[in-house]
Amino acid sequence: MNSTIDRHPARLRRSVLCVPTDNERALAKIAALSCDAVVYDLEDAVLTDRKAEARAMLAKHLGASRPIGIEIIIRINSLNTLFGEQDLIEAIGLQPDAILLPKVESPQDIQIVADILAEGDAPDGLRLWAMIETPRGVFNAAAIAETGRTRGGRLDCFVPGLNDLRKETGAAALPGRQYLVPWLMQILLSARSCGLDVIDSVFNDFRDGEGLDAECRQGRDMGFDGKMLIHPAQIQAANAHFGVSPEATAEANAIIEAFALADNAGKGVINLSGRMVERLHLDQAQKIAAKVKAIQRKDRTA
Repeated sequence: MNSTIDRHPARLRRSVLCVPTDNERALAKIAALSCDAVVYDLEDAVLTDRKAEARAMLAKHLGASRPIGIEIIIRINSLNTLFGEQDLIEAIGLQPDAILLPKVESPQDIQIVADILAEGDAPDGLRLWAMIETPRGVFNAAAIAETGRTRGGRLDCFVPGLNDLRKETGAAALPGRQYLVPWLMQILLSARSCGLDVIDSVFNDFRDGEGLDAECRQGRDMGFDGKMLIHPAQIQAANAHFGVSPEATAEANAIIEAFALADNAGKGVINLSGRMVERLHLDQAQKIAAKVKAIQRKDRTA
């Protein structure tokens, strides 16, 4: 089957916490957190003179107390920097679930790393995430996403980087992100065209609960899978907003049960309580049901 969904298994990514790898206290707290994924950051969150120390601290942390039930992503420095190549080599050895590439601007940025992983016999399950955080990256988002369609493609997820985009474009950091929404939707549409997940950008003021709630609601309504976070205090809001409501769960179960009836076998469209429901709604319902089960499993192990 030539489906992008087959190459990109569903993962629960409501809350994706970014943690500086040179912060020992922050690393020690991760195992007790309820985030779905953690990005161990070797890039922006680490000063230049602490890069090597940060790599060593990350290796020690994952060797001693690897988090259970949390997707592990390592953000490396760009291969165009003095640190990127060594970051990548050591990240592969630490066996994360994914490697996050910063400032991706072209398909070649993905392919170069994919080739390195293939030559190094990295596990097939090791995925790549891409930060889209420059004007050129936004412009080329659709072409970058296409690398996830190729046979053996490792690209799995996009993350917009609005702080860098604001800096490079001069767009104001206004509530509601009105001037940034077109770029966010372009990134999201490009990701979805190739079956990729896409995580909304960070909300910078972790003390502003109302602002975070508003931005999470906006991101959810736009179609994002979750939120990149900068502080543990933001996890609960992201999990709540990017979860599944009881109403959505009930509707999904009703659609699945209706299509499972013998009378509806083989039908492309059915009548459900006076509403016409198509097979595409069944696909959506099955994804929602899978997400609910993943949330329930996580809650049981918390």
